[in-house]
Amino acid sequence: MTKDKIKVVEKAVLAPFIMLVSCFVLWGLLNNMTDNLVPAFGKIFMMSAVDSSYVQIAFYGAYAVLAIPAAIIIKKFSYRVGVLVGLGLYIVGALGYIPSAMIQSYDMFLVSIFVLACGLSVLETTCNPYVISLGAKETSIQRLNFAQAFNPLGSLTGIFLAKYLILANLNPATYEERIGMEPSALDAIQNNELLWVCVPYVGLVAIALIIWVFFYFFKRPENKSEEGDLNIVSSFKKLIKLPRYYWGVVAQFFYVGLQITVWTWTVKYAMTVFGGGMTEATAAEYYLYAIILFIVCRWICTALLRRFNPSVMLSIFAVGGIFTCLGTIYLPAEISIWTLVAISGCMSLMFPTIYGIALYGMGDEVKLGAAGLIMAILGGAVITPIMGMFIDNGWLNGLLSSAYSFEEAAVRSSFYIALICFVVVLAYGIYIKRSTK
Repeated sequence: MTKDKIKVVEKAVLAPFIMLVSCFVLWGLLNNMTDNLVPAFGKIFMMSAVDSSYVQIAFYGAYAVLAIPAAIIIKKFSYRVGVLVGLGLYIVGALGYIPSAMIQSYDMFLVSIFVLACGLSVLETTCNPYVISLGAKETSIQRLNFAQAFNPLGSLTGIFLAKYLILANLNPATYEERIGMEPSALDAIQNNELLWVCVPYVGLVAIALIIWVFFYFFKRPENKSEEGDLNIVSSFKKLIKLPRYYWGVVAQFFYVGLQITVWTWTVKYAMTVFGGGMTEATAAEYYLYAIILFIVCRWICTALLRRFNPSVMLSIFAVGGIFTCLGTIYLPAEISIWTLVAISGCMSLMFPTIYGIALYGMGDEVKLGAAGLIMAILGGAVITPIMGMFIDNGWLNGLLSSAYSFEEAAVRSSFYIALICFVVVLAYGIYIKRSTK
C-alpha cells in the first residue's frame, strides 16, 4: 500500500490513542504553566532572573534523571505500566505544592516541581514510542506529529491558566515596595500569591486520575517483539553506530533548549522593550499569541508531512527561525515583538519531526532510543539559565546600538542564544537530507 492509503490511526487503537493524546495535552499544559512560574516566583520571592530560572533546571533536569529508568520500566513491563508510573509521580509532585505554599519555601517548590517533572519524563519516554507503535511504520512520523499537534492545545490552556490564575493574582507591588513593607503585610501578599500558584496544578490531579484509571483497566497486549529484558549496553552500542540517531539527540537538546528559553523569556522581553508600565499578565498576551501560532503551524505541518520530506521542512523552518531571531534582536519594538511571536511558528514541527526521524525504523531499540531523546529535554534546563545569565549581565550588549538601555540591550542580544539553537537544527536537517532517501 502507498503511504496515502495507510491510515494514520486505525479504529482498533482509537481509544488508547485518544487517552495518550490526553497525556500529550497534560504535559503541554504543565510545561507552559511552568514557564510562567519563572517570572511569578521571581516576583514572589524577589529573585534575579538566574535564580528564578532554577524552576526550569528542576523541571527539565528531571527529564535527564528519569528517562533511562522509564525505558527500563516500559521494556521490562509495558507501555501501559509506564503511563501509570508517570501519572502517579505527577500526582505526588502536584500535591507537594500544597505544603510548599503553606511554608513559603522556594526550595520545597523546586523539589515538588522535580517530582512532578519526573512523572512527565516517564510519560514522554513512554507515550511517544507508544504512539509510534500504534500503526504502520510508514505513517509513524505523521502519527506522532498528529498526536503532538494536541500538545500545544494543552500549552494554550496552560497559558490561560497561568495568565488568569497565577500572573493575574500577583500583587502589583514592585521589588522596592516589597522590601519596604512590614513583614506581616509581605507575608499576607506572598500567601495569597502562592495559593494561586497551587490552584491549577492541584486541580489537574483529577484529570490525571481519570487517565490513570483508564490505563489501569486497559489490557491490550503489546507487540511481543518489544518485550523482554533491556540490555542497556548492547542497545547503547547499536544506537551510537547510528549517526541519524545520535545527531538527532544533539538536535533535540538544542531544540528543546530553544523552545523553553524563548517561551520563558517572552514575558520579560515584552515588558522590557515596551517599558516598565506593562504588567506580567499583559505581557503574557504575546506568549498567548505565540502559542496560537505554534498550534496553527503544527497542524498545517502535520498535513504537509504527508506530501513533503520531513528533513526539508525541518531545514526550511530552521532558516525561518534564524531570520525571526535576528528580527527580535534588531527591529523596533513594535515589529520585533511580532518576530518574537513568529519564532514559535518556526519551532512548531521540530520536536516530533526530529524525534520521528531519529527513531524511524529502529525496531526493538526504540525504547532506549526514546529515552535518549527524552533525556535531550535537559536542554531546557541548560540553555534557559544560560540565556538568563546573558540577560542579567548583558554580555552581548556591544552587538547592539548604544541607544538601547542596558536592560533592553541585554534582553534583545540574549536571543543570539536562540539563533545558535536554530543553526544546530538546520545542520541536522541538512545532514539528514544529504545522507538518507
